[in-house]
Amino acid sequence: MLKSDKKPKVTIYHLAQELGLAPSSVSKALNDLPSISQRIKDMVSSKARELNYVHNSSAANLRRGSSRTIGVVVPKLDTTFFSDVVSGIEEVCSKHKYNVIICQSEERLQREIEAVENLISQNVDCIIISLSVQTSTVEHLQRIRDLGVNLIQFDRVNEDVKSHYNLTDNKDAAYNAVRHLISNGYSNIALLGGPNHLANYRDRKTGYLQAMEEAELSVPYNYVTEEVLSLERSMDVASNLLNSKNPPDAFFAVSDYAALGAMKAAESLGLKVPDQLGIVGFSNEEFTSLITPSITSIDQNSKQLGAEAARTYFDEIVGKPVTDNYSTSFTRSSLIVRSSSTRTVHAPHDVMTTVI
Repeated sequence: MLKSDKKPKVTIYHLAQELGLAPSSVSKALNDLPSISQRIKDMVSSKARELNYVHNSSAANLRRGSSRTIGVVVPKLDTTFFSDVVSGIEEVCSKHKYNVIICQSEERLQREIEAVENLISQNVDCIIISLSVQTSTVEHLQRIRDLGVNLIQFDRVNEDVKSHYNLTDNKDAAYNAVRHLISNGYSNIALLGGPNHLANYRDRKTGYLQAMEEAELSVPYNYVTEEVLSLERSMDVASNLLNSKNPPDAFFAVSDYAALGAMKAAESLGLKVPDQLGIVGFSNEEFTSLITPSITSIDQNSKQLGAEAARTYFDEIVGKPVTDNYSTSFTRSSLIVRSSSTRTVHAPHDVMTTVI
């Protein structure tokens, strides 16, 4: 019979013997417990690397009653907004030595439900979620709470499910964006809105309407549209409005992809942006500064928003008694003024930031 070349697995007891320490002390050092000095922790860490010891963190976490893992569900990762949010979450979790599992719903409710079930099965300590555009039911969110898993909602939330919320100041951001358009001489401003069942899009619509009302500007019924988030859908809606008897002279879009769709619709009709049509988007996606004319947009400070969501877990949940009192935090936005909304001759092409 051939002999196996596989070396015996190094254990805590091997480390303890090599270092002349008690196995319990080695275990505490590997688990970074405060009762062990940093000198001992460094000694154990160095010897573990030397002997190729692999720490079984899953078993250690099971003994603690915590997986030290956060689950994150986002609609998509191929947008600047959500990738920056995830970056902020990971940065904070890394400092606390927590792992992060990231799932994408691809804007589909069924994928979101499956992602939630997957994270629950992996015993995550908390799920941080931004809902898909299809999500109008709450059963899967309520299941998270019923199973005792911590829940934090950010950006796109359902207020029917009680949890901690981390939000953008959507109403104020939209209000200031529309006021900016008005100050540049636009008056027939249409809204390229989102699904009304999600609170963030309702708030952006409210901010738009408030700015129009305060300026005593009329809002024809067909100027307020919903479910306009994609480039293709926006091109269709914007083209129809621009070809109507009372065409708008500006669009406030609740997504940058909708703003880009409006720009392409204008281009196809021979309209010049910003001279004949003003456009403002939302989220400050990377492409908004790269195209010509560049698109004015609202920067949601997405990395900070993600970091705040993660900090909510560590500051409001970890080590605290279970309670029905939940926090709501708002991350302030910035209006990034670019060429698409400035009619004046001296309008800058590049970024000028106005803090909202």
